[in-house]
Amino acid sequence: MSSMLRRVVALSLAVIISGVTVFFVQQWLHAELANRPAGGVADAAPVRPLVHVLVANLMRWQEWPRDTVDAAYVLQENAKLEDFVGAVVRSHMASGEPITAERVVHPGDRGFMSAVLDPGSRAVTVNVTASTGMAGFVLPGDRIDLLLTMVVQSGNKDAPARHMSETVLTDLKVLAMDQRVTDDKKDVTPPKTATLEVTPKQAELVAVASELGMLSLSLRSLADDGAGAEPINAVPTWDNEATHLSIKEAIENVQRKVVIVRGSQSSELTMAPAATGGAQKP
Repeated sequence: MSSMLRRVVALSLAVIISGVTVFFVQQWLHAELANRPAGGVADAAPVRPLVHVLVANLMRWQEWPRDTVDAAYVLQENAKLEDFVGAVVRSHMASGEPITAERVVHPGDRGFMSAVLDPGSRAVTVNVTASTGMAGFVLPGDRIDLLLTMVVQSGNKDAPARHMSETVLTDLKVLAMDQRVTDDKKDVTPPKTATLEVTPKQAELVAVASELGMLSLSLRSLADDGAGAEPINAVPTWDNEATHLSIKEAIENVQRKVVIVRGSQSSELTMAPAATGGAQKP
């Protein structure tokens, strides 16, 4: 058989095989189309009803299958995002994890303060007045410095007592003013107490300082937020820095009284200030 004849036979067989393959493929496609339902989709999965569940990710609503929703989940159909403003979670929650009512504590609820505290921190409360508490302008969430003002008695009984002030602690977070833990002001009554977030050692310092004198709050700028506590200046501010009258002049201007006894009679002599000299007789 010549090579030309072999090529013709091979080509004919290829054409026959291709035709048979096309025939069977067409038959299979027709059979598949005939078995499909009129809707065009075979065995469509049933649609599961969805609800919106509040999840932990910057507080957002997430679609959730209704048949898997726990009774404790917060649903959009019976809650609003505004209901959770100022609330905190009792423990860490992963992103996208459903928020439950038991995991959230609101301002005023029992355990709210302990949930607000950073791990390892403590809360202490100090007494304030209208002036030492910034007349109500210090609000929860602000950061303050804590000042101590005290009276120092001199060893000289004729010398007046001296006053001094110093910064005890810096960059403390205000947790509450009185029992208010949010910044909504419903009245203008100056607070009487301030609750601060401190370390355990700072809590001891505040306890001692409150017994030594008067504590005052010094409000920090919002621009200082996150700057951290600065080193405390160990040099206090004395009264002679706040007045033009020096302590030496104040001591010299103290009037002294001397009792003179002559037999059964006594008289009191008031000594004039040392700056003027002389004595004043009664």
